[in-house]
Parts: sequence; C-alpha cells; structure tokens
Amino acid sequence: MSVAELRMRLERIRRLAWFLNAASRIPGLRLRVGLDTLLGLLPGGGALIGTALSLYIVWEGRRMGVDRQTVQRMLGNVAIEAVVGLVPLAGDLFDTVFKADLRNIALIEAALAGRLGGSVIQQDLADGFLDAV
Repeated sequence: MSVAELRMRLERIRRLAWFLNAASRIPGLRLRVGLDTLLGLLPGGGALIGTALSLYIVWEGRRMGVDRQTVQRMLGNVAIEAVVGLVPLAGDLFDTVFKADLRNIALIEAALAGRLGGSVIQQDLADGFLDAV
C-alpha cells in the first residue's frame, strides 16, 4: 500500500471518528459529542449501529497494516464502549466521555508511526488532530 493510499484511508477514518465522537460542542461545557452519543439514545439498534461503525475503523486499521496487538487493544476499546453502552443513559454518558473511536485512531497513528518511522502521519500529528480526545 502506498503512502498516499495510507494517508487517504487514515483521513477517511479520522473524519468518521470525529463525526462519531466529537462533531458538536455542548454549549457551556468543555465537552464534545458526536453521532455515537445520539445513536445510543435510539431504542433497539442505535448502539449496534455505533458498534458496527467502530468496528469499521478497526477493520480499516488492520487493512493499513496495524499489528495484531494494536488491533486487540482497539477491539477492547470497542467492546468496553459496546458493553457499557447497553446501560440506558449511563452508557450514553460513558460513550460521550470515553470516545473509543478517537482512541482507536490514536492507536492506529502510533502503530503506523512506529512501523513507518512517522513519515505518514508526522505532519498530521503536528496539526493537532487528536486534541478532541
């Protein structure tokens, strides 16, 4: 996979993670929420949709060459968010604070930086993308 393709994939899942976890600011609070919080409020399948989108980020990370240990940590983040998210309201509050998708993006970036010597994401990290975590 070329560096350009890695950058493109990384940017796509970054946008998705941001949209899921930090797209909107709650007025008066220093807290950002995303679609994942709103999906969790939907009865019956909202949490399942959020979990599926989170698993897509893990799958893309694996396709980009993230090592097995990092994938396991990412799956752990998704599992924690999914299990705690089953608790009505308290789970939604946890989702808002835990931000598994942004955590997983940070894991992907660290794994890629370690594997590629930082050449793919060095400038991106300097831009402060992960400040939302």
